[in-house]
Amino acid sequence: MRIYADICALCRPFDDQSQPRIWLETHALSVVLHLIEGGQIEMARSPIHALENSRNPWEARRLWVEQCLDLASHHATLTRDLKVRANELESIGVQPLDALHAAAAESVSCTHLLTCDDRFRKRYTGAIRVLSPADFVVEYFQQSL
Repeated sequence: MRIYADICALCRPFDDQSQPRIWLETHALSVVLHLIEGGQIEMARSPIHALENSRNPWEARRLWVEQCLDLASHHATLTRDLKVRANELESIGVQPLDALHAAAAESVSCTHLLTCDDRFRKRYTGAIRVLSPADFVVEYFQQSL
């Protein structure tokens, strides 16, 4: 199983933890990172991560995301085909950076893309399961039974 987490999922620990959904997604992300570190699942990254992360004005958050991305064992490259696929996704209403993330995840055969963006999850159509970190953890452990 290979996952790709977008920046909003990776930055979830920095959001308002007094909200139950955010707290749950933060803890689920911790479980995902533990699974990656333990070799139970693989993670992929792309140049879109670097671009988006470089725009974060908070150094601690940038460093956290970079450390998470350092766990990736697969790296997507920005190719013409990836850009074409991203444009297709944009044409159905996926936001530009989200479309690039999805196209990158597809390009390295990810099975899941993790995001906390409900709009992205609803609009994406493709071969990858797009889930919140919490939904992914539930699905992962249900499959493990």
